[in-house]
Amino acid sequence: MLNIKETINAFQGLKVLIVGDVMLDAYLYGKMTRISPEAPVPIIEIQKKETRPGGAANVALNIQALGAKPIVCSVIGNDREGQLLKDLLSASHISTKYLQISKTRRTTTKTRVLAKNQQVIRYDEEDTIDLSQGEKSKLKKGINNVLEEMEIDVILFQDYNKGVLTQKLIGDILLLAIKKDVPTVVDPKHKNFYAYKRATLFKPNLKEINANLPFQSAPNLADLIKAATHIKTQLKNTNTLITLSDKGIFYDDGVRQQILPTNPRTIADVCGAGDSVVSIAALGVALKLPLSDIAALANLAGGQVCEKVGVVPVSAKELAADYLDLIVENEL
Repeated sequence: MLNIKETINAFQGLKVLIVGDVMLDAYLYGKMTRISPEAPVPIIEIQKKETRPGGAANVALNIQALGAKPIVCSVIGNDREGQLLKDLLSASHISTKYLQISKTRRTTTKTRVLAKNQQVIRYDEEDTIDLSQGEKSKLKKGINNVLEEMEIDVILFQDYNKGVLTQKLIGDILLLAIKKDVPTVVDPKHKNFYAYKRATLFKPNLKEINANLPFQSAPNLADLIKAATHIKTQLKNTNTLITLSDKGIFYDDGVRQQILPTNPRTIADVCGAGDSVVSIAALGVALKLPLSDIAALANLAGGQVCEKVGVVPVSAKELAADYLDLIVENEL
């Protein structure tokens, strides 16, 4: 049985290199007053505005909240949103040293409008083309510098298909990781799904599985084993986690395959759940925890975040409490 307190203590001091798409998450909170006379849409009277780090930057917040040190390598725009994102990370004591600034790209910004804690609409401002050759060279140089200057415990690829992670860059980083014996954890999206050859842990969700495999998979053990086997045939990855939304999480460590169901929760917002899951996965891989324990903790972390509105990081204290409650329930 996992000693949750010792595990969370062991997270302290781990260094996680996060490479991927950072974003700014903006929230407009208000109340619905009436239907617009101009079109059949609600009028929201905005009462509060808020911004938070999103995407790979939210993963960094999760890593930090669990006691480890995140090092973020990414690209932002030379704009107000990029500066705001840097300020938010700095305020959370997360270094922005390795954030490259592009003169041609916008900082990806997702704005959510909420009324009574329900999302009414989301609008995105972004550029999703691949980085220019010069931007890729600068980013790769920064990643090389991190790996030369620090003892990195795990590399986490956070891919949202916004153009930061290209197939060539992914291959170069994976090769560096293999040479330096640093484990790798991947949260993929459609475009680069099959680029992550020989990753230590590959963590898609069921929607991504069904979009990228030549067959459809339902959230049952037989289908998921078939999917994980296909992925390993293509990628030669060591471990596979597949998140299943309200159905829980599936894991395959090469020896054992299992679905862990979710615990009953009051769901407020699913945004950011995947970030929390992959953060736990990265720290677990860095500590060489059994995949069954990583899956159990990640499943709890994802559920915990879904109980809160907006993209928020996992709480180490709540995670420990949830895990102890789960052990008690299983013993009854």
